[in-house]
Amino acid sequence: MDDLDRNILAQLSGDARMSVAVLARRLRVARSTVQARLERLEGNGAIAGYTLRLGDAARGARIRATVLLGIEPRAQAAVLSRLKVIPQIERIHTTSGRVDLLVQLAAGSTAELDELLDRIGGAEGVRSSESLIHLSSKLDRAV
Repeated sequence: MDDLDRNILAQLSGDARMSVAVLARRLRVARSTVQARLERLEGNGAIAGYTLRLGDAARGARIRATVLLGIEPRAQAAVLSRLKVIPQIERIHTTSGRVDLLVQLAAGSTAELDELLDRIGGAEGVRSSESLIHLSSKLDRAV
């Protein structure tokens, strides 16, 4: 990956809907060059896809939370299988340190959140859980 590839990714990170023509103009290269680079970046997995990131207005009253889970030894695969079928769970990350999994979820109400937290914390193989309710976002640079 060279500077042009990194610049293309930086531009698309700000606006994934940007046309090839606009990208070429901003980067001062031929449109065919940008198109070829995009195809290569998509082909080698540097660009996994193009998506939509919802803003606060579209998320509405969703209550977001992060759940830190400690897992029993050798139970991670089974716990992951149970968590992956819960539609309110948006992301699951493995971690290093005092917890094994970081689970991000969104619920429509505090009652739904309470039920989800009970379900997750009570899942077989979960040794401990700690939930953190997201109050507001001060910075979001996620790509």
